Amino acid sequence: MNWLTRLLPGDHPAANLDPALLEKLEQWRTVPGADLGISHNEKRYVVVNTEATGLDLNRDTLVSVAAISVDRCLVNARNCVQLTLDPDPAAALVALLEFIGKAPVVVFNASVNKQALLNAFDKHLGFEPELEWLDLYWILPSLFNDRHASPARLVEWVESMEIDTFKRQDSLGDAYAVAQLLLAALARATLRGHRTVASLIEMELTRKRLQR
Repeated sequence: MNWLTRLLPGDHPAANLDPALLEKLEQWRTVPGADLGISHNEKRYVVVNTEATGLDLNRDTLVSVAAISVDRCLVNARNCVQLTLDPDPAAALVALLEFIGKAPVVVFNASVNKQALLNAFDKHLGFEPELEWLDLYWILPSLFNDRHASPARLVEWVESMEIDTFKRQDSLGDAYAVAQLLLAALARATLRGHRTVASLIEMELTRKRLQR
């Protein structure tokens, strides 16, 4: 019996998964967790962005998700995935986890992107994967208060930082824009002595506390 099917009895979503998907999830589970003390120039991050039918997480559904690898402070535009959830959301979400591994996941506006993903994982796979999440919505103002002193929309950051992207309002196009913002954030964070994932997590938490 697979570890997932042991979590909950009865109609647990994992009970209906294809055995091949369960095997892939088992392999993902055994991947070592992220080392939060490694410097940015030695670390792999994964930028994730979602596209949904709307912004109401209780009513709207996830349409597609895109992910781009930022490895050792470099972006390779070919090292990415864009996955549609229709017609097989479970397979798409498993493929996403395979791409992420246990790398820290970077999003912009976790209240939308992260939560939409967690809802989809819970609905279609029956669990919420334990990953490290970073939200540039909070981190960017702490590093670039000369551009925006408080949290701002993605389009405002893209314009003020003169970021190029090939397609706005598209899961992969916006993920590419967020990846470029992450590169800028990692460079400035390093200059200011915030050289690890752990330091960025603390920066985000501090910013949230200040905003309350």
